[in-house]
Amino acid sequence: MTYIFDNGSLSKLKHFYPQIFQSVWTGLDQLIATEKLISTREVWNEMQNGQPHITTTAWLKQRQKIFMVPTGAELSFVAEIFRIPHFRTLIGEKEQLRGTPVADPFVIAVAKVRGGTVVTEELFKPNASKIPNVCAHFNVPCITLEGFMNSQSWKF
Repeated sequence: MTYIFDNGSLSKLKHFYPQIFQSVWTGLDQLIATEKLISTREVWNEMQNGQPHITTTAWLKQRQKIFMVPTGAELSFVAEIFRIPHFRTLIGEKEQLRGTPVADPFVIAVAKVRGGTVVTEELFKPNASKIPNVCAHFNVPCITLEGFMNSQSWKF
């Protein structure tokens, strides 16, 4: 299974201090080495606009290969997402006006095209335009970081 990480889940890793939770970082590196943990370039761009965390930013900078450039098929699927008017709100008005990166549709597209699972901290909300809602609509598996760790049978 390939896991496609959203910004929120990558950012949440800051709570797993590398000196204490060494097995988390080793496990992540093993998945990266086998290309089972990836993301999209749009997530990296989005992360550059936020408040960088010293641990996760330095760690990710050394592993930038996980941030894939969208393929033609992935870009086509992003367009398919936006054919549904309700899902156009994935890109908020502020992001549109400021031109800031929005990774959500790209994360979903990577998972759909590559047959992977989205890892996000967003939760399903009825009638919302959130990653889990879009994933459910398009039958794309979607879990949280905790769900991801459970799927790996990681115990600490």
